[in-house]
Amino acid sequence: MYKKIIIPTLVLTGIFFLALMNLSHKTHDEALKTDVNAAYEPIIVLELFTSQGCSSCPPADVLLNKVKAQYPNKVFALSYHVDYWNYIGWEDPFSKAIYTKKQRSYNQKFKYRSNYTPQLVVNGKEHFVGSDGAKLTNKIREYGSLQSENTITLSKIEEKGTTITFDYNIEGELKGKQLRAVLVLDERTTSVKRGENRNRTLKNSNIVVAEKYLELKNKNGEGAITIPSIVSSKDKVTLLLLTENEVADITGATKIGV
Repeated sequence: MYKKIIIPTLVLTGIFFLALMNLSHKTHDEALKTDVNAAYEPIIVLELFTSQGCSSCPPADVLLNKVKAQYPNKVFALSYHVDYWNYIGWEDPFSKAIYTKKQRSYNQKFKYRSNYTPQLVVNGKEHFVGSDGAKLTNKIREYGSLQSENTITLSKIEEKGTTITFDYNIEGELKGKQLRAVLVLDERTTSVKRGENRNRTLKNSNIVVAEKYLELKNKNGEGAITIPSIVSSKDKVTLLLLTENEVADITGATKIGV
């Protein structure tokens, strides 16, 4: 009698636990599916390739700063100073060969024949002359109506000597994406002695002074970026985190003053 009772009981118990496990997996899969298909607030990441040695660049520098001030929450402004103008006699103190390489990678993606300044790249997806105010206004309106794939939250930002550490949380699909940390100098005034802008005093803003790519495995993580010596204790600096996919389209962004 005892055996006849316990066997059905065990079977029923097993069925119950299997159903519970299936429900748990289904709930997890549905939550993951919702996360993958989620859409977040629009972002407009503007990457300007510029140089103090280029006479056409100052208007683009001014325009970029203007739209950042006009759309402080939506616009993420980055100025990459390239080094190929240095040969004409003025070495841009913010220029780096790696930024020239970055621009070249974009232009290869866009199937554009060569680098030029001022070049403005929007969300890693398209480019145009950085001083074209009408085109920029249209693109801000266009991208400002499109939801982004990811949203990023920064926390526990600490400055430890010459290093800034931070924690992050990312929502949305992560497959095939990487995280880019960028340190941006708010503003710097330079008296240019030679080159196309000789005898001019230039006020540059949104200057990228450091950049680092981080492997993205989980939604939560921590990172660090080094503050270069060109930044002084009096300078205002902003930390940006960007997510981008395998073809360098930017899918999410956040920023915070440090």
